[in-house]
Amino acid sequence: MRDTAIVFARVPRLGAVKRRLARDIGARAALRFHAATLNRLLRALAAERSFRTVLAATPDRQRLRLPPGVARIDQGGGELGARMGRALARYRRGRAALIGCDIPAAGAPDMREAFAALGRADAVFGPAADGGYWLVGMGPRRPARPFAGVRWSTRHALADTLANFAGRKVARLRVLSDVDSLEDWLSVPRRWRG
Repeated sequence: MRDTAIVFARVPRLGAVKRRLARDIGARAALRFHAATLNRLLRALAAERSFRTVLAATPDRQRLRLPPGVARIDQGGGELGARMGRALARYRRGRAALIGCDIPAAGAPDMREAFAALGRADAVFGPAADGGYWLVGMGPRRPARPFAGVRWSTRHALADTLANFAGRKVARLRVLSDVDSLEDWLSVPRRWRG
């Protein structure tokens, strides 16, 4: 079965994306950044032939132009863990990795590395500098509730999720930073800011 890269994102809409960043740089600049990083990541992943690329988008059924070769699924309702779990469960028989779209340094090489790690481990995580994670991947041997009890948007998110993988072999990728604040945004190369 073919590996699946799932990009997890909000549909780019003014005032609906990167709200914390928008307080610092304005809603239009935040929208441009979000759209640029999402499109760059989708194009990079879609160019890969070793795995298929799927966008898991919210809100459901919102129209969005996608690069050729990218499929789309809706995230559905519920909290973040429920939506992530649902997206990964669609590809339960094979290996699937879910990646956020607000990590400008992430790209196709990271996804290839994630799938290579899943050849040796049951799960793989891309740790974020803030205690969360920018990527989570799983093989067919998964916990029943991989995201139960996770304190999202805190420094405990990765540790809480790893607790759900007790007894399973877990691999880690490089530590990266997402972009949530003005300081984060200023650290991103200008060409990636949109």
